[in-house]
Amino acid sequence: MNPLYDIFSLKESFKLESGSVILDPEIAYETFGTLNKDGSNAILVCHALTGNSHVTQSNTNTNTGWWDDIVGPNKAINTNEYFVICSNILGSCKGSTGPTHNNPKTKKPYGLEFPIITIGDMVQIQKELIDYLGIKKLHAVVGPSMGGMQALHWAIKFPDRLEKCVVIASSASLSAQALAFGTIGRNAIISDKQFQDGAYDENNKPKRGLGIARMIGHVTYLSKESITQKFGRKLQTKESYGYNLDQEFQVESYLKHQGDKFVDRFDANAYLYLSKALSYFDLEKEYGSLHDAFKHVQARLLFMSISSDWLYSTEQSKNMVRVCMNLNKDVSFCDIESDYGHDAFLIEHEKFSPIIQSFLESNHD
Repeated sequence: MNPLYDIFSLKESFKLESGSVILDPEIAYETFGTLNKDGSNAILVCHALTGNSHVTQSNTNTNTGWWDDIVGPNKAINTNEYFVICSNILGSCKGSTGPTHNNPKTKKPYGLEFPIITIGDMVQIQKELIDYLGIKKLHAVVGPSMGGMQALHWAIKFPDRLEKCVVIASSASLSAQALAFGTIGRNAIISDKQFQDGAYDENNKPKRGLGIARMIGHVTYLSKESITQKFGRKLQTKESYGYNLDQEFQVESYLKHQGDKFVDRFDANAYLYLSKALSYFDLEKEYGSLHDAFKHVQARLLFMSISSDWLYSTEQSKNMVRVCMNLNKDVSFCDIESDYGHDAFLIEHEKFSPIIQSFLESNHD
């Protein structure tokens, strides 16, 4: 592999779907593998809510990537064969322009002055990056969770720019229940006394609120089966109740650990903006119907759902598949049997890898 971490700067005003403008936005990205002569082997991998551009480890960056088990030499997304691109989404805190970046007008961090962004905005600037890299047509766009929404937007908005589209554990919009959990998480952050209307500094971050938001989010990534099997009602260290407000159950300690880890690697304002962008994604609202959303899609489509995922349910994927079938689109569907819930795509790679690999390697005929 010949990995590259770089920053793409648009060096012009970037108009958002809201009508607001970001000046000279930057996108952090990483590439793996080699682009072939005709540029036909490029795959864009889109990450989930709190991910980054480091999808897999490399010779120059041996840190674990968020999808090491799927992307890499001789893996499902084979970097010996494909030129893989993964960019950090607009609004994040992992190198791309977001609330932590300085506002060119004030020379201070944007904070809550950063404009509201959408999945469409993220994809639009990804498209600018792909143009910059000289790639006329992607072999595929692949994305799990929020990355799946980006992949969908690519197939719908730029139908002639990709051959294949892989949508994993995602949906055409958040359910009301998912919207509710997102709202609670954002309110936890805003209610933290250290939040300071988004103007907190490095030494006084709203860690408590962000930690609670992460705990709430993490519960939605699990399934009833996985959380029961892993923790049940087991106590952490005692054999009997202490009759106090300490964290006595293993599941309590686990969630606190997840929250504590998260606050050291992510920004509260970025979480607010990305969570809100997730909430705004709604193909039916944007296009009037799923039929109208998918009618111009040219890419071959693969939808993969997870049987125990209640955040992005199997039925939500099936609904999109039915629409695509009625439109005579080239669409495949697989529901992965798993007890791990939404996070299964990060855990049980052996169930996802053969299907993804086969789809990417298959011909149109």
